[in-house]
Formats: sequence, structure tokens, C-alpha cells
Amino acid sequence: MIPRILIIAGSDSGGGAGIQADIKTVTMLGGHAMTAVTAITAQNTLGVTAIHPVPAEVILAQIDAVVSDIGVDAVKIGMIGSAFAADQVAQRLQQLRQEQAELPIVFDPVMVATSGAALADEATVAAFAKLMDVATLATPNLPELSRLTQEEDPVAAALHLVSDHGCAVLIKGGHEEGDALADALIETDNMTSWQGKRIDTTSTHGTGCSLASAIALFLGQGASLADAVARAREFVRVALHAAPGLGGGAGPIGQGDVRLDVGAGPRLNQVTVTVNDFAKAVEFYRRIGVKQIVHSVENGYARFETAGGATLSIQCDPEEKISATTAIYLECDDLDERVEKLARSGVPFEHGPRDQPWMWREARLRDPDGNIIFLYKAGEARRFPPWRID
Repeated sequence: MIPRILIIAGSDSGGGAGIQADIKTVTMLGGHAMTAVTAITAQNTLGVTAIHPVPAEVILAQIDAVVSDIGVDAVKIGMIGSAFAADQVAQRLQQLRQEQAELPIVFDPVMVATSGAALADEATVAAFAKLMDVATLATPNLPELSRLTQEEDPVAAALHLVSDHGCAVLIKGGHEEGDALADALIETDNMTSWQGKRIDTTSTHGTGCSLASAIALFLGQGASLADAVARAREFVRVALHAAPGLGGGAGPIGQGDVRLDVGAGPRLNQVTVTVNDFAKAVEFYRRIGVKQIVHSVENGYARFETAGGATLSIQCDPEEKISATTAIYLECDDLDERVEKLARSGVPFEHGPRDQPWMWREARLRDPDGNIIFLYKAGEARRFPPWRID
């Protein structure tokens, strides 16, 4: 069953963080996102201009509505509009835990927006203790961790929270200085750490929200806590690389461009073909419309990215005898127009677009070294033909 993720958080009108980032993350990772909105904010990449808390009874009504009908496999908590709301949500989640003892709950203790705007007053921060009491994992950044414990050492602060509340704590190193970053998962009897290099971007709005939601999604799929964190970190890092560069301030990350990079099970996202003439092959694949992202003449290697996120590469071996036994299929929504344009530009086709009995429309050609290429359009018939075996 598709993992059902309940998100209890505030709305971000700019779409960079909060409920909007959570929904994008859960959706891109193959889950079903359900929401209980705790606050409505007016904000963009430059800052927050207004906050309207949602009454606690309406928050609870949203939770009850989705849980009673759809069910829930994991919960993510973000911005909480008030101390009273935090208390009421904690009580309701405690009741839910009595029915589902193993229900994963990920709490991201949001206090300050990326722009610097305060999103929680002192009373609300104090009430976070009750949410951590029911949480499986808390994911504070370094300033939040210090504010929750009044301790400067991150590990000591995390151990403090683990001891007081029984939840695991993920120490996020994004606020550290320098290019080298480290995150650490502190559990009652274990510590797991990850190292990484800082990604040079100002588009960091929504990283914490997306990370917590991705962890909740993977926990809802049945992953262990450490594996869920590792996969979620990878999702966020790819989304940082793919940030669209919107707005004049701290822009949103690019969850929508993370398609085949993270997920459950084997993913077919890379194909390599052998060629004899490197330069001709590079020119050919550029012409048919895939984007070159690696060019290594000395190694005879080039990699191309397709519109869906899968990559196709060529490896040059002038002595290799190429036997075209496998065909590469590139789906194009504009198949007929693209084929006509390529043919007019001098690209030879073995045949133009044809309707096939298996409900695909295909045009066939070969690269300069004889590898078979199909440009095609299948739509729903690729994954959901009438004869699909379920």
C-alpha cells in the first residue's frame, strides 16, 4: 500500500517550506500526503509578513478526519501555531499511539524561518517537550537544539533530549561554518553519523521541512531509522543541486526534480552504450535532444541527462565490434514534430512514427555506431496496458 503520511505543519504561501514543501517531498517519493494545517503564513523568499494561527480544535478536526477514513503510516510535525495547539496535538498523537504503538512520528521543532522570522514564541517552544515525548525522532538544527536545551555542545544537547524524552535526535550540521558538514543520529544506545560537502547555493528554504517529511515517508515504508535518515539526506542534497533559483532571497529547493535518485527498490535510471567514434556519438546524442552533463575526451566517456532524470552514457572503444542487440527508447510527447524537425536537419531515420500493436507510436533510427534508438510515445500504455499483470 502507498505510505500514508500525515503532515501537521504551517502553510507557506511562497511554496518553499512548510506544508507545501512537505507535500512535494512526500509526493515525489511515492507517498500520499495528508495535512493538518496549523497556521497560515504570508511569506516569500525574503521573509514572513503575516502569521495566522489555526484554532486547535480545527487542527484536531483535520487530524481526525484523515485518520478515521484514510489511515496513517507515519506523522511529520512541523510549525505549531501556539503552545495550546502543541499540547492538544501531543495529546491526540498519544491517543493515536495507543492504537498504533509502532506509528513513526517525526518532529521538526520549527522556531525560525530561513529568512530569520520567528515562528514560535517562548511558550510554544516550552510546549515542544510534550511533542518530543511522543516523537520517534526530533530533527532540530543547531540553533534550535541549543535553544531547546540551553547547551552549547550539540552531542551533549542531543543526549539531553534523548534522556528526557526518549526520542532519537538528528543533529543537523547545516549551520556549521566551512565546507565540510556532518549530521549525527543520536539514539538511546547508538550513534550514526554522515559526512558531506556543503552545496554552494542560496536556495535552502524548506530543507528542514523536506528532510523531516522524507524521513517520515521512509519510516512509513518500513525502513529503519538510520536508513530513513540516510535516504532522506540524499533526497535533500539532490533537491539542493536541482534548486530552480526562484525569488530574490532564500529560494526553494527542487523537490520536483528528484525523480529517480532516491526510492524503494531497484530503479532503472542509467544506460551505457559502446561507440567507436566519440565525437560523432556526442554530436548525435546532443542533436536528438538529451542534455550533456559529462564530457571526458581522455576517457572516451560522455553522459547525458534525459527530461525524466534518467541518464544515458557513451563509452568509446575504437576496437570494439558493436552488435546492436538492445534498443534504447526515449519517450517524447512531441514525437511527430520532433522526428520531422530532426529529419529536416539531416538525422536519418529507418522509419518515421508508426502506430504499433502494443499501443506505442515509434520512430526508429541508429546512432553513428549502429546502436538502435527508438523515439516513441506510449503514455499510459507503457506502465498500464490493458494486458498488465498485477
